[in-house]
Amino acid sequence: MDKGVPLAKMIAVQVKARHSSPYASETDNGFSYLLRSDDLEYWRPSNLPVIIVLYRASDESFYWKEIPRGVGDGERRLQFDKKLDRLDAEAVDRLAAITVPKAGFGYYIPPLGGGEDALVNMLPITFPHELYVAPTTHSPKDATRILLELDEPARFDWVIKSDTLWTFQDPRKTVCHEIVELDQVEAIDTRHLAFHDDVDERNVFAHLLRRALGHQFKDLGWDKERSQFYFRALAPNTSRTFSYKSSKQKASSEVVNVALHKADPTRVAFVRHHAFIPRFENLLDEWFLVVNPNYYFTTNGFQPHSYPAELLAGKKRLDNSASLRGQLILWHRFLTRQDGAADDLFAEPTSEAQLKFGEPPEVHLATKVPEDAWGSNKAKGDAEGSAQSEIEFL
Repeated sequence: MDKGVPLAKMIAVQVKARHSSPYASETDNGFSYLLRSDDLEYWRPSNLPVIIVLYRASDESFYWKEIPRGVGDGERRLQFDKKLDRLDAEAVDRLAAITVPKAGFGYYIPPLGGGEDALVNMLPITFPHELYVAPTTHSPKDATRILLELDEPARFDWVIKSDTLWTFQDPRKTVCHEIVELDQVEAIDTRHLAFHDDVDERNVFAHLLRRALGHQFKDLGWDKERSQFYFRALAPNTSRTFSYKSSKQKASSEVVNVALHKADPTRVAFVRHHAFIPRFENLLDEWFLVVNPNYYFTTNGFQPHSYPAELLAGKKRLDNSASLRGQLILWHRFLTRQDGAADDLFAEPTSEAQLKFGEPPEVHLATKVPEDAWGSNKAKGDAEGSAQSEIEFL
């Protein structure tokens, strides 16, 4: 930029910082600095001019020098002149002289940190082959009221739209026989609705998946205000632990955590529940459950907290990529724990068609995300209780 006018020129910069330690061979006039072999190897493929900037916090000093091209292992030591190589307003012309036009033939900047493996927060869904359709004269509100008034346990793993009920379970064999025309129940191929050309019909299927998930995992609560599932407490002011096998070893997580007042450890300050915001997405010929880890807060495990936003924002600030990755694995293990029930002699058998969830896809990222980049951009949205669910790499 020249006098406030952008010049659209480029230069690559690598910054090295220290608190107060002296540089090698430092005097009042200068010092030497040994370039790291890894840094040289990192910048070697780039066709941009590269400078290194050295910053020391104790004296707020900045020095810079261009890294010569073709520097070998025997030429890694740079000599700095404290007057000529100071990074200040007088260095502008020297910096401008080595920049290159942005509108060139293309420039290559190597990815940071050599990349990393990441999990995508999406679980592939396997759904029942058959879907039951039946006409009904009831609205969703009326149907809910009728089922709640019955002596049998109500169930809500169904969707009503345009006088039609959709469900994965045969309504003639469940309590839903009270709200449909029994002689007109029809079984159809689930793919007919799941991959319908009309987006409104696919939205009906996504809604049905959410309702079926809630029925299948009854020990999860549903927070309507934030559209999220959360681990229910088993007793007032009592923690709950979920044991599972993580990516490498057996693990245990306190999915319902009781926090005590700092001033009075005999009183409960709040109860934090692990939660996730679900979103169902159709990509090509497959459906996925997008899992966005979150938290739900109560006063005693059952009563919703009156001011959860500040608690949520505070907890989110502590989350990093490792903790989010761990939460994704936890939710996958919880949602798939019934898959091994067939080999469990003590498992409760079920004949109902169920949703099944696959492993989250693993991808290799060319760029490694620094840990301190996590959380800062989300603090405001989390504090406002945003219910948006995003596809992320964890």
